[in-house]
Amino acid sequence: MNKNSKIYIAGHAGMAGAAVLSQLKSRGYTNLVVRSRKELDLVDQSAVAGFFAKEKPEYVVLAAGKTGGIYANNEYCADYIYENVMIQSNIIYQAFLSEVKKLVFFSCSVVYPKDRTCPMREEDILTGPLERMTEAGAVAKIAGWKMCESFNRQYGTDFITLILTNIYGPGQRYDAFDSMVVPALLLKFHQAKINGHDKVVIKGDGSQIRDFLYVDDLASAAIFILEEYRGNDCFNVASGRNCSIRELAAIIKKEVGYEGQIAYDATKASGIPMKVLDGSRMKALGWFARVDLEDGIRRAYRDLLKQ
Repeated sequence: MNKNSKIYIAGHAGMAGAAVLSQLKSRGYTNLVVRSRKELDLVDQSAVAGFFAKEKPEYVVLAAGKTGGIYANNEYCADYIYENVMIQSNIIYQAFLSEVKKLVFFSCSVVYPKDRTCPMREEDILTGPLERMTEAGAVAKIAGWKMCESFNRQYGTDFITLILTNIYGPGQRYDAFDSMVVPALLLKFHQAKINGHDKVVIKGDGSQIRDFLYVDDLASAAIFILEEYRGNDCFNVASGRNCSIRELAAIIKKEVGYEGQIAYDATKASGIPMKVLDGSRMKALGWFARVDLEDGIRRAYRDLLKQ
């Protein structure tokens, strides 16, 4: 891949896509193609076909899709499965027809069975039942991964799936209901601080273990795969640090400067007890995360303050 290769970033306005676009620019790539949702509806098959026929990208980063926390996934399950399946299918199929040299597809950790031993390895996918609250989104992402794998096997394409842990950072959506855990807690603690609340209540008992990856590390992983890898594997992209929700809340509380108390509501569902990914495949290729959690939370909070 040379610096003038035509690269289409689908979902460039979202947190992950924006980070990939920014890093590609900073590394000297000059022929980058993006379209806003208003300019190109990725759910519309004919519109996506027309875009690929006109632009003829050489490389594609598929970062587009409907994302959100476990409660939004559960409440709007039909929207999650429909939109994600349509977006993925349209782009992957047109990438095949257009003879795209390489496609990198962003999946996420909901594809893993709910009862697997952690850290979860790529071969654990489809070995058990999924978490019910995120099942619809998980099925969509599994379909995208299988579509990439199937085109590789039947047609010799180079479509690679990255399975993301919990990403966070600049560009994340701040919404108490529809956000992932880091932006949701940042917003919750920030609002409690400015409103003078003496207590922040967090759903669950705080014991759940997760892995949090700063979005710039995700972008570097995607570009690393674009530049360095050819094959049919899928890859976990993880930070390698296990963190409980209690520990995360304490880090965020300190960074925000909130002086009240933290309470936990164990009556509210909060997902499976532990979900962390094994990142050894990526490490074996020579990639690893660089931004530690405390530094990442600091940068993410600065982003919230700008908004």
